[in-house]
Amino acid sequence: MNTKTTKLTNRTSVLTVVAQKKAKKVRKIILKDDVSNLGKKGQLIDVKAGYLRNFLMPMGMAQIVTPELLKEMKMEEERIEAEKKRVKEEAQQLALIFETVGAFKVKRKGGKGKQIFGSVTAQDLVDIIKAQLQRDVDKRIVSLPEIRETGEYVAELKLHPDVTARVRLNVFAN
Repeated sequence: MNTKTTKLTNRTSVLTVVAQKKAKKVRKIILKDDVSNLGKKGQLIDVKAGYLRNFLMPMGMAQIVTPELLKEMKMEEERIEAEKKRVKEEAQQLALIFETVGAFKVKRKGGKGKQIFGSVTAQDLVDIIKAQLQRDVDKRIVSLPEIRETGEYVAELKLHPDVTARVRLNVFAN
């Protein structure tokens, strides 16, 4: 019987309790809506558990991160990136078409010397592009210099934030 007690004392002496740190009360979440002073929709952030439990969850503004949710977010980001790449490639092809066309001819009623009556506007260029290339272009993406005389000018079409096409314009007087 004595031997059993010594084994117990040996066991208890082996067990040592190490003080643990205070548990962190932070949760990883994904925002469902824009939250002021916190982040935008779809953003992955850390928030305190109480803020999540008492405000974000009841208002339906956040969702706790799960592996499935992370996988879904990653797939969505890849889809968005692929869409952005496709749009940029389309814009580059359109820019190539515009630059290989050559110069667009614009005829206006002439005045003294090289002067023309009125001016050539972005809407005029859009109409010419639609007539010659059957392409719809928004006049807000066209930047033209002020054209009040005959001659050759260069207009820029901002087709994408990274892609601009340069188009030549020849202005003639009737």
